[in-house]
Amino acid sequence: MKPNRFLNILLGLLFLATTWACKEEKLDPIEDIPGLGGDTWVKGPVDEWINENFVKPYNIAIKYKWDQFEYSNLGKILVPVDEAQVIPLLTSINNAWAKPYIEEAGQAFFNRYSPKTFVLTGSVEFNQDGSVTGGQAEGGRKIVMMGLNDFRVKGMDGYTAARDSTYAKFFVFHVIQHEFAHILHQNKFYPPAYKAISAGKYYGANWINFSDEDALKDGFVTAYSASGFDDDFAEMVSVMLMEGKAGFDGMVNSIPDGFSTKGTSKADAQAALRQKEAMIVAYFKTEWSIDFYSLQKKTRNEMVALF
Repeated sequence: MKPNRFLNILLGLLFLATTWACKEEKLDPIEDIPGLGGDTWVKGPVDEWINENFVKPYNIAIKYKWDQFEYSNLGKILVPVDEAQVIPLLTSINNAWAKPYIEEAGQAFFNRYSPKTFVLTGSVEFNQDGSVTGGQAEGGRKIVMMGLNDFRVKGMDGYTAARDSTYAKFFVFHVIQHEFAHILHQNKFYPPAYKAISAGKYYGANWINFSDEDALKDGFVTAYSASGFDDDFAEMVSVMLMEGKAGFDGMVNSIPDGFSTKGTSKADAQAALRQKEAMIVAYFKTEWSIDFYSLQKKTRNEMVALF
């Protein structure tokens, strides 16, 4: 399965519909219903660690105890995250996402714009179209991360570079970087000229039928990037930060000679990616006073340390 199949971010507000029946049925005691008195527990070392490392410094709440109602589709089968995964996962997120942004833009910036709730989930959602949902975002305030029971980085039992350098990157860091990029452009929009770079080349809802290699030939960093303007921007930011300057340059230079199935030449695809890169770098500098290449270097160094 190609990397883009690991990512299918669901954007916008997610509404839950409840169906009521008139038939009277015996209900469990209300104190057993999660959220109404049935989900209390004695705080342990994991909760204290979260409080010291995420709640106090960033005002970010972490939900790792199971709560079905945190998910948009109650019909999907999901499992809770293994508690042993929580601290290694959050330590990695802190090092590779929070700290680089804080070093470049300051704590006040990060605390203001970072999502305020992370919901940790052990498994992923499998969709009828063949895609896999690796995360959900709600209005820039909450991110649901999935597939975390298989999260591994260096130093964790079962880690293998060949698998985990792809799996963990896409199910965790790709999701977070992508969603944070959305938060930034929703507060200060990227230049309208960005939309003109690949106008007429986007796949729209058919992105799932294309591989990342196909998309690269059309001037997109991933197939999901070709789903629309905003996701193109967010995917560019995410991939550029995770892969670093050398990694991104390698992607651009790897585009083969000839034309894509949509008639895009190698030169046009490369030019599109370079224009997007330049516009993103300028956007971060102008709108956020962030040196993107410095942020990119710090983020990439942390990714290398993890994988």
